[in-house]
Amino acid sequence: MRHPPVFRVRRALVALLTAAVAALVPFTVAVPARAAAAPSSPSSAAAVSGAGYWHTEGRRILDAQNQPVRMAGINWFGFETSNYVAHGLWSRDYKSMTDQMKSLGYNTIRLPYSDDIFKGTQPNGISYANGMNADLQGLNSLQVMDKIVNYVGSIGLKVVLDRHRPDSSAQSALWYTSAVPETTWITDLKALATRYQGNTAVVGIDLHNEPHDPACWGCGDTSTDWRLAAERAGNAVLSVNPSLLIFVEGVQTVNGQSTWWGGNLAGVATAPVRLSVANRVVYSAHDYATSVAQQPWFSDPSFPANMPAVWDKYWGYIFKQNIAPVWLGEFGTTLQSTVDQKWLAALVDYLRPTSTYGADSFNWTFWSWNPNSGDTGGILKDDWQTVDTVKDGYLASIKSPGFSGGGGGGGDTTAPSTPAGLAVTGTTASSVSLSWNASTDDTAVSAYDVYRGATKAGEATGTTFTDTGLTAGTRYDYTVRARDAAGNTSPASASVSATTSGTGGGSGGCTATYKVSSDWGSGFNADVTVTNTGSTTTKSWQVTWEWQGAQTISGMWNASYTQAGKAVTANNADHNGAIAAGASTGFGFSAAPGGAGTPVLSCRAGS
Repeated sequence: MRHPPVFRVRRALVALLTAAVAALVPFTVAVPARAAAAPSSPSSAAAVSGAGYWHTEGRRILDAQNQPVRMAGINWFGFETSNYVAHGLWSRDYKSMTDQMKSLGYNTIRLPYSDDIFKGTQPNGISYANGMNADLQGLNSLQVMDKIVNYVGSIGLKVVLDRHRPDSSAQSALWYTSAVPETTWITDLKALATRYQGNTAVVGIDLHNEPHDPACWGCGDTSTDWRLAAERAGNAVLSVNPSLLIFVEGVQTVNGQSTWWGGNLAGVATAPVRLSVANRVVYSAHDYATSVAQQPWFSDPSFPANMPAVWDKYWGYIFKQNIAPVWLGEFGTTLQSTVDQKWLAALVDYLRPTSTYGADSFNWTFWSWNPNSGDTGGILKDDWQTVDTVKDGYLASIKSPGFSGGGGGGGDTTAPSTPAGLAVTGTTASSVSLSWNASTDDTAVSAYDVYRGATKAGEATGTTFTDTGLTAGTRYDYTVRARDAAGNTSPASASVSATTSGTGGGSGGCTATYKVSSDWGSGFNADVTVTNTGSTTTKSWQVTWEWQGAQTISGMWNASYTQAGKAVTANNADHNGAIAAGASTGFGFSAAPGGAGTPVLSCRAGS
């Protein structure tokens, strides 16, 4: 069936509204047999990997050391809109945003853009209040993209650049329009490939987002045959940067059979993409639920048992027949309907749990990180801070370890040694001073990242650091990581604790309540509400508890934390330490295994 036009119209309207608001608040039968090729050992496939540039081997993606990788990531849109920059920077610092992505277990960012950004566009909708995004001031869109890419690489994430639109106004069915011809499309793709040559944070380019009718696959008409266009563009990219992966989406209709825009890869069976450099093609599909549009398979009496056969037909067979890697570049839902909940659960199972299959699995990036996607919502809620723990929880079983190797340094993939000797050298009522021993590196250590719990407190070029603006009488926990110029980052140092001097408030100043929001057996998400029971506004708060079992926290949002055995300490984030008398705030976290029960929480407020 034809993909309902309302799908993309709604996204276009959302983008236009966001651009307008930015100035104010800146704004897809029995289940078939499993894969034909034998799966890799999960233990080896799941090992931390990702060094250097990547290549393909059959259905797997391998790094420069021939270690298998699984891309398990998120879409962060905005550069393709009239904001000309990733959305949410009106509320958050870009480093804080990407740090949170990493903390939740996403290892790849798909970064949509339009060809407008090659015209020197100036981004709008970035806040610089209180030092946020300070190093982005005065930069054009491409320069901001550089900053994001380099930081993403420095923390061990990877980027796929996605040509989402020819211009910021709307998506296009074909890869060209009257205003943006094919020559411009290819020229701009080559410019990006050249710009990031040697920066292994960028592992590939998604040539064009969601080709759809009248785009065809293998019809031979050079004006509409997307397969031929992808070959022309892919070879152009490889002519200037032969190390990149080339991500090729499907079309809408093949041989009279239609599915989601960009989701139909049935033509690959008889007409694969041929590139000048071997082992560079990754096929990409998109799949959505009823919050985007209805499809006939959702009303099939056997739903959701019918879905694996649907996915096999349009794109899954490429992986199962060991033809090439498959990347589900977009999939998402608001999760409001029961149908959508069943769809997402079935799709996650189809994509193959990492604990069972390791990197011998489908790759993916969820749509989206942004809450302002009108037909799906996002992993973040509307405040651009709070995580939708239910939605994120659905994805837990298919997440994968982060990547080593970093970005920005070409061939250097060796991380510095772990900083040793971290010690507290002084405290005041509002600061903690630290020192540590220098790390070693095969080239040179360029900086040290200092973490207060899970929050990056700052960085230093030497071996000392003072953390300021703290609350009196409050305990803080610190670790340090060393980083080199290529973005390779060491493991965290041993943790040290320090308590600022003065009186921080009594234990009667706040209470904390605990609620499990989702539990899928192998893990769970929980929310904690902190309420100020005192008569004055708090400056900080701290919640502590001990697990009854062997639970371990894997990520926390809206708070920083440390865990020592069964004991957990959670401290407020910078933005929610102040709670008015009688008011509440909250934080959440992911942990494993599930079935944790309800621990006894203690709360301490700083006034």
